[in-house]
Parts: sequence; structure tokens; C-alpha cells
Amino acid sequence: MTGSPFAALVDWGTSNFRLWIVDAGGGVLAERQSDDGMGRLERDRFGAVLEGHLQALSAPADLPVVIAGMAGARSGWLEAAYVETPAPLEGLFRHAVTPEHSGRRVFILPGVCQRTAGAEDVMRGEETQLAGAIESGVASGLFCLPGTHSKWAELDAGMVRGFTTAMTGELFQLLSRQSILRLSVPEDVRAEADHPSFAAGVSEAAEPHFSLTTRLFSIRAEGLLGAADGAAAAARLSGLLIGAEVAAMRRRYSPAGDVHIIGTGALASLYTRALALSGIRAVALDGGELVRKGLFAAARSLVSAS
Repeated sequence: MTGSPFAALVDWGTSNFRLWIVDAGGGVLAERQSDDGMGRLERDRFGAVLEGHLQALSAPADLPVVIAGMAGARSGWLEAAYVETPAPLEGLFRHAVTPEHSGRRVFILPGVCQRTAGAEDVMRGEETQLAGAIESGVASGLFCLPGTHSKWAELDAGMVRGFTTAMTGELFQLLSRQSILRLSVPEDVRAEADHPSFAAGVSEAAEPHFSLTTRLFSIRAEGLLGAADGAAAAARLSGLLIGAEVAAMRRRYSPAGDVHIIGTGALASLYTRALALSGIRAVALDGGELVRKGLFAAARSLVSAS
């Protein structure tokens, strides 16, 4: 590793672990990732796992560490209590917690919660990506973070005004693997954003009297009647689910401008296409870059104050 290390930045998710060692300007000196996610670790293993990754990169023994994500969950290393909306993202670092006996300065950032009756919600990790968007000059607007549980967040001058979680990705997995639709959607087939059946599903979901539960079975019926193959079934299922999500978010947030999609890859492409079919332009932002920027912004404040 060349250069002078300033801090270690960690994105600690349920399934994955990502670590960057950065200099005082935020430049990456070294990085490492693994499948040492929170879901695989007992509480008393977090410190040792972190130290092992730091030593693998020859990190100095006194290098401070700033962590976002599930390490701060109730079942993680040390719970970092949620900050309630409306939440100023630039001040979240003030609510960071520090594990005892970690052997070095470790700061775990909090998540954000929403207590609105009937719309209770939580996020942990995504708020740091949103903070990274602010660092990139995008402090207001509607943001979509596709995933197993997609997040839609409304930012106003760096403040999270409200957000919504949609279980669309998990529903796709459950329906395509554990329902009758598993007989129509092959395990080795992925939904393609440019498939005509995806567009058809998104268009159906935008209809005024759309009923998701009744349209779902028609995917199975199409296959039985020889009207669709596995690729078409996967694309239509994805189109119906993502289309229903996009339609609901349009009603909830009434976006006047672009929607910022934080993410890359096939899933982000599906959301970009669904938004375009709904008459909304999507602007793509790299989630990995944003979480690093958000962590570095917190590190600048925490390290200088400690």
C-alpha cells in the first residue's frame, strides 16, 4: 500500500463485506471484499473478522474505521439506533456508536427510521449511499435503490423527508421459486429489460384498475396454453411486479423531474426501463462509489473530532 492512510471505510451488509483504506483526500489506497456478511457472524466475531481484513491490507494498528450497514443492526456488532425522519444526512455521524474493546477507534453509523402511522419503515446502509449522493452534488430529488427490498427516498436539501420500502425482489423470488409460477419461470432464466413481455407487464401495471393477484396467475395460464415460453414468463412477472412498484411510487411521490437510480447491473436496468415506459427519465448513480463517499464524509468529521 502506497500513500498515507487516513481511515478505513467499511460497508458491512447482510451477505457481503467491503473495505476501503483511503487517504486524507478520499483516494483509495487499498480495498478488499468478502462474503463475511452480518448474517454469517456471531456478535463476538465482528471485531476479529474486521481486524483480519485490515491486517491483510497491512493497515496501521491505529487506523480509525468507519462502518455503515448491518454491523449496526440489533443483531449485528453493536446496535446504532435509528435516526428518525426528517433526517439530515450530513449530521448522521453524530449518532455513531463505538464498540468497546475493539483495539482501535471504530465508529458504526446509524440507520434511518420512519414512524408515520401505517408507513413505518427502516433503512440501514442506504442512508450512507444517499449521503454519498449529496457529496456528489445531488442533494434533492427522488431516489430509487433497487434490491431485494427496494428503497425509494425523497431528499430535500440533504434531508430525508420520507422513504418507502418495496419487497418486489423478494416477491419475485418467492413467486418464481415457491409458487405455481415456478413451473413457468425456469431457474436459469433472468428477466430481460428489452423483452417485449417486460414492457407488457409494466404497461398492465399502469392500468387504472390493475389487479396484481389476478394477473399473476395468467402467467401460468399463458404457458399452459402455449402462448409464452420461460423467458417471456420471467420478463412478464418482473414487469408486473416492478411496474406495480413504479406505479405506486408515482402516486406516492409525484416526481416532477428525474429519478436517481442508485445501483448498477441487470436489476438497475429493469428499473430504468420501467421508469422510461412510465414516462420518467432515470439517472444512474454508482452505489459502490456513493457508499464510499458517504463513509468518507462521516470519517472526515469523526476522525478529526476524536
